[in-house]
Amino acid sequence: MRISEIFYSVQGEGSLTGVPSVFVRTSGCNLRCTWCDTPYASWQPEGPEMTLDAILAEVMKHPARHVVVTGGEPMVAKDIREFLTRLHQAGKHITVETAGTVSPADLHVDLASISPKLANSTPTVEKAGPWAARHEQTRLQPAVLREWLEQAVDYQLKFVISTEADLAEAQAVVANIGLPVPPDKVLLMPEGVSMEAMRSRYDLLVHACLTHGYRLSPRLHIELFGNTRGT
Repeated sequence: MRISEIFYSVQGEGSLTGVPSVFVRTSGCNLRCTWCDTPYASWQPEGPEMTLDAILAEVMKHPARHVVVTGGEPMVAKDIREFLTRLHQAGKHITVETAGTVSPADLHVDLASISPKLANSTPTVEKAGPWAARHEQTRLQPAVLREWLEQAVDYQLKFVISTEADLAEAQAVVANIGLPVPPDKVLLMPEGVSMEAMRSRYDLLVHACLTHGYRLSPRLHIELFGNTRGT
């Protein structure tokens, strides 16, 4: 499996914010988000091919029970299903961070951290070439999102929000999944890779959370470490 990085840190987003976790970042993605903050795992995938034994050995060097499998898009990684099975057998709490475009197909995932991609993620043709149309056509898969929600032990739907239009689109995505979604399973994150950019979104997000019962998800790793690898 091609791995971009493995590191030990605190979770920076979502319902487990602050929890010490081992992060396994696979390299490779089936989307090309224009604001992607890990281009080395998507736009220009980097990293060596590693055996599952080698990856697991790195994971086991750290005392954390929580393992976050992220990317890129981890669900397109070679041998991802066997890897998640082995993590489960090792007694780890598994979070998979995914865009929700690939079926979970009976995998054991303790927390499905699903980030459906809104229109604000689509790159221009000038930036992405043929990827622009491919991204736009595949970024939302309501039937696959429904599979994730039905199967996961627990889940959260995380949306990257910049504007009122983004918020309205996120609400439409939730409604189109076709299952009742408790408001506190909807997490709103500010778009941006700097504190200044994120703070400019907070008034909008806080108002939406107070109005609809959603949860505000800070991006703690940006606040603590900046937009850097291995954090």
